[in-house]
Amino acid sequence: MNNKTICCILNYAPHYRLSIYVKIQEHLNCHFYFGSKLQTNIKKIDYNNLDNVTELKSIWFFNKVYVMYGMLRLLFKPYKKYLITGQINCLSNWFFIPLARLIGKEVYVWNHGWYGKESYLEKTLKKIFYMPVNGFFLYGQYAKNLMIKEGFKEHKLNVVYNSLDYEKTAEIRKAIHKTNLFENYFSNKLPVIVFIGRIQKNKKLEMLISFLKEQKLKGEIYNLVLIGEGNDKEELLNLVKSLKLDRQVWFFGACYDESKIAELIFNANVCVSPGNVGLTAIHSLSYGTPVITHDSFSHQMPEFEAIIPNLTGNFFEEGNLQSMIEVIENWIKLHPVKNEELMKNCYKIIDEKYNIFYQIKIFKEKLLN
Repeated sequence: MNNKTICCILNYAPHYRLSIYVKIQEHLNCHFYFGSKLQTNIKKIDYNNLDNVTELKSIWFFNKVYVMYGMLRLLFKPYKKYLITGQINCLSNWFFIPLARLIGKEVYVWNHGWYGKESYLEKTLKKIFYMPVNGFFLYGQYAKNLMIKEGFKEHKLNVVYNSLDYEKTAEIRKAIHKTNLFENYFSNKLPVIVFIGRIQKNKKLEMLISFLKEQKLKGEIYNLVLIGEGNDKEELLNLVKSLKLDRQVWFFGACYDESKIAELIFNANVCVSPGNVGLTAIHSLSYGTPVITHDSFSHQMPEFEAIIPNLTGNFFEEGNLQSMIEVIENWIKLHPVKNEELMKNCYKIIDEKYNIFYQIKIFKEKLLN
C-alpha cells in the first residue's frame, strides 16, 4: 500500500456489480472494504474475483440504521482518498466523513445523492452530512440537477450512471435472435410482457395481474413472464390462480444464466415495471426491449432516465391502472413487432451511458489527479 492507493468502502458487494469493481481494480490502485450484509436478500459476489478485499461487519439496529465495524480505523491507514457509499443511515459515516476532512483526507461519495422526495428535516440532515464531502459520483442527471438547486457546487457532482456486466451483455447481443420460446410455452403468438427483478411490494406487480384480468374481460389476451424471486411471490401466485390467469403467467423464477435471460427479454414485446424500475430498465434495454414504468420520478430509481418516451419506452401515471393499461395498449399497437430501429434505440442509450467503460472514465478523471 502507498498513499496513492484509493480506499473503497462500500456498504455491500452485490453480484451484479462485479464487472465495475473489476474495472475499478484494473484502472485505479485500490483496496476494497465491503459491508457484510443488507436488509434485503441480494446475492453477494465471490470475493475471490477481486484482489485486496476485506469484509467489514455490518451491525444493524431496528432494521433502519447500521454501523460498519472497523470503518473508522481505516482513516489511520496511509490512504489519501476514500470512495464510499456514504449512506446517511450508516452511523459510521457521520463520524468518518468529518474526521477525514479534519485530518486532510479526501472523501468521495458514490450513491443516489438526492431523490426529490426529501422532507425539510431530511434535506437539512443531508446538507450537514454531505458538507465535508470532496465530490460525488451520482447515478443520474436528475439527482445532480436537484442537488444544484439545493446549493451544492456543480463541479463536485459527477454522473456515472449505473451498469450491469456490459462486456458480457454486449457479447451476447451479437448472437441474439428470435426464438419460439414463448410460442412453445404459452401455445400462442400473443404479445408478451416481461419483468425481471425481485418480486416485492415496491414493484407493484399486482398491477400487471390486474392488467391481464382487465384485458381478458375485453377479449384481449396478453402473456406475462416474471423473472426473479422474492418474498411476495407466493401472494402473487395465489392472486394469479384466484383470477384463473395461470395459462397467461410464467413464473420463471431466479435466473443467473445470462444467455437465457437474454433470450427471455429479447423475445418479449416490452418490459413493464409498475413500481420503481431500477436496473430492470438497464437489463431490458441491453437486450433491445423497451421499458414502461411510472412517471413519479421522485419515487423512482435513477435508471428511469434511460427511458426516453416513444424511443426506448414510456411512462404512465403512478399507481393509475387505467393509465398503465392505456400506455401498454398504445405501445403494442404502435410496435406489434420490435423492429431494428426500436432495438437500436435501446442499445444506443446503454452503449453511450449505462456501461462500465463510461463509469470508469469518469472515476479516472476525478480520482486520478
